Amino acid sequence: MAASKPRFRLRGFTLIELMIVVAIAAILAAVAVPSFQGYLRESRRTEALEALIQMQLAQEEHWLESRSYSSTTSDLTSKSLDYYTLSATTSGSTYTLTATAKSGTTQASDAEGGTSCATLSLTNGDTRAPAACW
Repeated sequence: MAASKPRFRLRGFTLIELMIVVAIAAILAAVAVPSFQGYLRESRRTEALEALIQMQLAQEEHWLESRSYSSTTSDLTSKSLDYYTLSATTSGSTYTLTATAKSGTTQASDAEGGTSCATLSLTNGDTRAPAACW
């Protein structure tokens, strides 16, 4: 009596097919992860810029109330950022608001077109530095 053929063929993936899929996934990850990290740095920078603008509004409000600018950051904002340190300095009738990237974070190496964006500043004359980061 002859052996009968199985009615169903065993189907599955070969090792080569799985290795090809893993290689493609690795290539996609190698391209996507740095791009994603860049978007994260940019969004954190935008958060710092927003905080500086809010501080500027509070500074001008402080001027209207007391005819002086505040050098105390807590007078201007209650916001605490994870990746930046906010500060305010005054000199007579001028002020400079600064957001400095915390060392040891990815923001410390943030750059836009070759310009470092680790320190962002805004003055009472609405001077924004570095301009490439705004």
